[in-house]
Amino acid sequence: MDQYLVFGNPIKQSRSPIIHQLFANQTQQQLNYQSKYVELNEFSATIARCIKTGVKGANVTVPFKEEAMALCNQLTERAQLAGAVNTLSFVNGEIWGDNTDGQGLVQDLLNNNVELKNSRILLLGAGGAAKGVILPLLAQLPAAIVIANRTIAKAESLITKFNNEKLSSCGFTDLNDEKFDLIINATSASLSGNIPPISNELVANTLCYDMVYGKELTPFLKWAKEHGAIKVIDGLGMLVGQAAESFRVWRNVLPEITPVLNILRKEG
Repeated sequence: MDQYLVFGNPIKQSRSPIIHQLFANQTQQQLNYQSKYVELNEFSATIARCIKTGVKGANVTVPFKEEAMALCNQLTERAQLAGAVNTLSFVNGEIWGDNTDGQGLVQDLLNNNVELKNSRILLLGAGGAAKGVILPLLAQLPAAIVIANRTIAKAESLITKFNNEKLSSCGFTDLNDEKFDLIINATSASLSGNIPPISNELVANTLCYDMVYGKELTPFLKWAKEHGAIKVIDGLGMLVGQAAESFRVWRNVLPEITPVLNILRKEG
C-alpha cells in the first residue's frame, strides 16, 4: 500500500491523517497516511530515509517548509514564488516540490461564494503564509492586492518578487482611509490570542478571512464581527482545500472538499 506522511514540529495537532483517509475512502484510493514528528536538525536525514523506504510523498508543515524547498530537485512555479514547499513527491529518487496553500485558500473562498474578480483585497502579513497565496489570488484577476505588514520593507520585498502592477504595500497604520472587499489575515496573531493592529473602521462592511482556525471564532474574526464585518470565515476550509490539492498532485484525482469539511466541523 502506498505510504504518505506529514512532517512537523509540533505535529500532534495535525488533522491531515484524518483528512487524507477520508479522501482515500471517497475516491477509492489505496494508501496509508500518517503524521511524523521530526527533530529540528533531523529533517534532511528523515527525507532521505523516506526515499530509501519507498514513501511516495509527504506534506510539510511548520517549521520545515523552507528547508523542504532547499532539498527539491524540481519546483513548481507556485512553490518557487512562495519560497516554501508543503507538498513533496518522491519520483525515481528525486524530490519534487509544490505549494498547495494558495490553491486551498482560493478554493475555500470560491466555495464560500466570495467574488475575487475585480475585488480589492487586503493581505495582512508578509511572511510565509502570505507569500504562498499571492500567485493564486492574482490568478483570480482582482482589482488590487494591498500587502500590509508591521515591517514595510518585508512587504515591499514581496512586491519586488512578484512584479505585478496590482500589488502594493504599506504599514498597518497606513490603512485608515482605505476600503476593501476582502481582508485576509495571514499573520500569526490569532495563534497568540492577538489581532493585527488595524483600525476598527477597516473591517466594517467587509468580508474577513483568517487562515487560522479553531473550535471557536479566532480573535481576529471575533473582533471583525463585533465591528461590522459582513461575513467571517476561518481557515479550516483552506486546510482541507490544500490537502485536496496535494492529494490531486499525488493521485491524479481531486476529492470533494465539502463532505470532509462537514465531518471536521461536526467533530469540532
